[in-house]
Amino acid sequence: MNILEIKSLNKQYGQLKALDNVDLDVTRGSIFGLLGPNGAGKTTLLRIINSILVKDSGSVKINGEDVSLATSHYLGYMPEERGLYGKMQVEEQIMYFGLLKGGEKSMLRQNMKEYMELFELSSDGKRKVEELSKGNQQKVQIISTLVHDPELVILDEPFSGFDPINGALLTQLINRLHNRNVTVMLSSHNMPAIEEMCSDIALINRGQMLLSGRIEDIKEANKTGKLELTTRSPLSVGLAMDSEVVESIEQIDSKDWRKGTTYSIRRRPNVSNNDILQAISMQAEILHFEEVLPSLNDIFIKYTVGEIPNKNL
Repeated sequence: MNILEIKSLNKQYGQLKALDNVDLDVTRGSIFGLLGPNGAGKTTLLRIINSILVKDSGSVKINGEDVSLATSHYLGYMPEERGLYGKMQVEEQIMYFGLLKGGEKSMLRQNMKEYMELFELSSDGKRKVEELSKGNQQKVQIISTLVHDPELVILDEPFSGFDPINGALLTQLINRLHNRNVTVMLSSHNMPAIEEMCSDIALINRGQMLLSGRIEDIKEANKTGKLELTTRSPLSVGLAMDSEVVESIEQIDSKDWRKGTTYSIRRRPNVSNNDILQAISMQAEILHFEEVLPSLNDIFIKYTVGEIPNKNL
């Protein structure tokens, strides 16, 4: 079941189409990555979901309801441009945002206590926000986003300002939310983090949705025929090229897989993995073989540089 459903969404600023007929579904309980270069339309999309901006046409539904101020209690949104009040005390700040979202005071206090302990901020509750480090202000922003127990959490560049230790703590928190069946939507340029945590992604550029779906399906659809193979003894590269199944072959640094010799191979079109294995096994014993799927960063670059046709998976 989808918690978020977007159909034929459009938003225009003068002559600029910020969103052009965008469709997007986000499955309840998933960790979802929203990707795109700067100026792609991500922020406009997130603001419409949160009723900060009004769409020109199309539909956006959360839990089957058209988005409005009345649906805001379903959402926890941390924008890229952080919005804390520096003169307020930390606890006052968190309670203020929780009450704005319709949270009940006793529940908010309990949740605030739990999250402040998790983020090691328990002793800072009475301090003014402006007295905290940038990293700790980021923690306050995250707690303010989560304190009312939203069903859909949207975090825009959440790792910005975090050192590796606090980044790991944030990853732990996201996984914890996932285990509670909370849907988490991450908008980030941190490709390794998105690839590690998310099961599904969408890629937007120039206001158009270029692709969406499960990461594993997207990788499979964008594979290039690149292989890595380790043999016990070195190969004759010339002989391998003469086999008519190999387009290119080069020796690469060994991954120390049983101390063999490792090669990067690109197969010819319409050649199967079995054809490659058969040809190479005529020369040497094969110790390891794998098809190399593109990284999320590779796919991002492919679809955002040059003209790529729309693709939904």
